[in-house]
Amino acid sequence: MLFDLRSGARKRTVKIVYLGLALLMFVGFVGFGIGSSGLQGSIGDLIGTSSNSGSPDDAKARLTTQAQAAEAKAKATPSEAALWAAAAQARVRLAVVGDNFDSATSDYTASGKRQLQAAATNWDKYVALKPKPLDDRLAKQMAQAFLSLNQPDKAVSTYESLTETDPSQQTFQTLAIYAYQAGQIRKGDLAASKAVELAPKDQQKDLKTQLDSAKQQATINQIQQVAPTPTPTL
Repeated sequence: MLFDLRSGARKRTVKIVYLGLALLMFVGFVGFGIGSSGLQGSIGDLIGTSSNSGSPDDAKARLTTQAQAAEAKAKATPSEAALWAAAAQARVRLAVVGDNFDSATSDYTASGKRQLQAAATNWDKYVALKPKPLDDRLAKQMAQAFLSLNQPDKAVSTYESLTETDPSQQTFQTLAIYAYQAGQIRKGDLAASKAVELAPKDQQKDLKTQLDSAKQQATINQIQQVAPTPTPTL
């Protein structure tokens, strides 16, 4: 079964599946403009395939200039939260163009992850200013970025902040899954309970089953991580 992770191959398969889903959500948020109010354009604009963007290298150069300009503006007026949000958004967009993203493996390269880390730094400065309301669409992008950076705890805290601006079933459902993946079982249980409560009556049973499965998988992962590696017999 899928949740039997006793073999290394199965653990790798599950990791790849979850990373693939995260990247699909991430590119969806970024590429189709499901981001902050300042985000415009299509996925073609991001990866350098639109009619006026030139080659991927041209797109990368253009977006690099935009990211640097956005950060310069934010640093010039560091108390303006919207400028830090724009800077984070610019780095998120840059992370998926040119050699920052390997389409063959559907994963970020080392340089792409550096862009995500720069986005995370800008995001932290944005959040520190306690903007009201929080840019919830950018927050969803950043949660995916933190997963790609292997920072599940930050993905959880980012999504937790979304429950204040978007206390919907989907928000609590995603928070529960992220919390389980991060090993925050108690928080995952609370979010899962809230998600089931908010779901339509005819969907509550199936949703609870799905979230229970996510919890089971997370528990198995934790056990596998702390269990000692068997010494091979000679």
